Amino acid sequence: MKFFASCGKGLEYLLADELVALGCARATATVAGVNVEGDLADAQRAVMWSRLASRVLWPLAGFYCEDEETLYRTLVAMPWAGHLGPGGTLAVDARVSGDGITHARFAAQRVKDAVVDSIRAETGSRPDVDLEAPDLLLNLVVRKGRAVLSVDLGGGALHRRGWRSAQGDAPLKETLAAAVLMRGQWPQVYAEGGALLDPMCGSGTLLVEGAAMAADVAPGLLRHGDAPPSRWSGFDRDRWSALRDEARMREREGRAALRPVFFGSDIDPAALDAVRRNATAAGFGGVMQLEERQVAALRPMEHLRGLVACNPPYDARLAADAQLYRGLGDSLRRIAPYWRASLLCGSPELARATGLRAQKVYRVFNGALECALLVADPVQPPLRQDAAPRPLAPGAQMLANRLRRNLRASKAWRSREGIDCYRAYDADLPEYAVAIDVYTEADDPDATWLHVQEYAAPAEIPDADVRRRFGEVLAAAREVFGVPRERVATKVRARGKGGSKYGAASERRGEYIVVREGGARLRVNLFDYLDTGLFLDHRPLRARLQREARGKRFLNLFCYTGAATVHAAVGGAASTTSVDLSATYLQWASDNLRGNRVDGRPPGGGAHRMVQADAIAWLEADDGEYDLVFCDPPTFSNSARADDFDIQRQHVRLLRAAVARLAPDGVLYFSNNYRRFRLDEAALAEFARCEDITAETIPPDFARNPRIHRAWRLLRC
Repeated sequence: MKFFASCGKGLEYLLADELVALGCARATATVAGVNVEGDLADAQRAVMWSRLASRVLWPLAGFYCEDEETLYRTLVAMPWAGHLGPGGTLAVDARVSGDGITHARFAAQRVKDAVVDSIRAETGSRPDVDLEAPDLLLNLVVRKGRAVLSVDLGGGALHRRGWRSAQGDAPLKETLAAAVLMRGQWPQVYAEGGALLDPMCGSGTLLVEGAAMAADVAPGLLRHGDAPPSRWSGFDRDRWSALRDEARMREREGRAALRPVFFGSDIDPAALDAVRRNATAAGFGGVMQLEERQVAALRPMEHLRGLVACNPPYDARLAADAQLYRGLGDSLRRIAPYWRASLLCGSPELARATGLRAQKVYRVFNGALECALLVADPVQPPLRQDAAPRPLAPGAQMLANRLRRNLRASKAWRSREGIDCYRAYDADLPEYAVAIDVYTEADDPDATWLHVQEYAAPAEIPDADVRRRFGEVLAAAREVFGVPRERVATKVRARGKGGSKYGAASERRGEYIVVREGGARLRVNLFDYLDTGLFLDHRPLRARLQREARGKRFLNLFCYTGAATVHAAVGGAASTTSVDLSATYLQWASDNLRGNRVDGRPPGGGAHRMVQADAIAWLEADDGEYDLVFCDPPTFSNSARADDFDIQRQHVRLLRAAVARLAPDGVLYFSNNYRRFRLDEAALAEFARCEDITAETIPPDFARNPRIHRAWRLLRC
């Protein structure tokens, strides 16, 4: 069964990890939430224990919904008397988008009408509406013409822990506070004997949440008390009682062992009074050490290690002040140089104003406000004057401006299509002849890597100028993307006998990252090979293969790292066969399949075959039949284990053998990136119908270079 856990934007991957740790079979991050595979017991455990989820929604119905009449008609037919007991109360939350239903409050009203009418027709009585504490809280989402109606198992917003009796001007939600602490590795810091400091503690959300985490107090205990969070008839009360008993036992043990290592300060005495009231309500009044003090007057911490967690002011109600952030950074370097820091800042610019050397900067949202969560480990001493970053050279600044313009121009497309890996720059400025590709880690959208590949410079350009320009490229790229040096992979051409060529890496790093593309997870290696393991220009063609693969027998010739195979498998292919001469590539392809919970097996085994062979020889010996074939051969190959291969000279033989393996209604997609390639259409006409689909397969980020590859669609005559 699948259910949905919602969360604030930017917390999705943390929540997915948390839910898997709580025992869910699988959790996949999506926008503002996580799709979870698990049973009702897993969902109820999430209600009790999740510190990050905003709501836990158990689906009752999913259906296509063109208008409000379809919504009502579908829901009134459901047996609602089995979901809500006699005399029960009801409330409905709704979120809608699209053209069919445009008003959320009206949609909620129609859901309520359907439930009330159904129960009245079945029992003769109708439930009442209770917006504050309903027995059954329903959640409706209508998006792109599809409606999902769910039970809100938590009975409302889970960030309400039950202890907040006082708050300041801009309170931090407890779920976001938990994320700040988790990114700062607070549970590990506490387990190692560390302390927690919030030097701008406000009403104490970070301190109280940190104490609850350290004491192993379940978020659902104070929120719900003895009563179950939902009176929905399907709610497993016995399971909830067992969860509550387990949580209370863990709470008793955790509170008994809790150390008084929670330090807070603020310049507002009213805020400190609020901390005391909130901490007392949560049962942590005895472990808080609070004082009224300005940040500049903070005293050095006696604990050798700890975590500084802080939410400095930054929004429209509490005006941001870069000088305040600089002062905060200076004070932290003075009082806690060896501590970690996790600071929720109003913007990347304010995060940089602290002067702290960021290990990571995460993009998160505090309500509708986009913020930057800076994590530093350790807090660094003040920068020397001579270590201040130098301004970009004029040429590098020009390139940085072009990069920013490219990113702005592609932002809407990338957001709409969910593009995480793309070409950001492709020799747009002739004097900076490089390609810059961006790779974003699948499980950490804030972890950006760059792959910078140099094009051959004209022979008349002096080597010194080539090297200078490439250095300016790297300086501009690192400033624009904010990535550290170790996350920039470079492929530099060296001049020598035989012409310009890429130098080999001095040593293999063996460093892989996992990226996401169209529902597939793929491993790439940016440093060890000339190519990364993922040809970005083939993104639309892989998407087409995924759309067409359901129920098909898929064959991938010259499979390389198996990206197309993974897309076909994710798209529901009945079987896949991947052929390549390289054992390294076949192992990479198998790892990619396994990373998508699709087992890659040795040759001859299972639905996903890996075949180590020369593609043409294997095709001419094979007697299998395939519905969907992808063939993307190299331009040349001179492997010692097979005959030399030349795509121009041998493409007719290759395609004849591949078309012979097609099922009667099968399709072959053929592509290559040899710029001087000429398809022998007359020879192909003897056995295949051929259509040039190149224009459909060039993505927007390669539009400046439409000859990056050619592609055709072939059918049997």
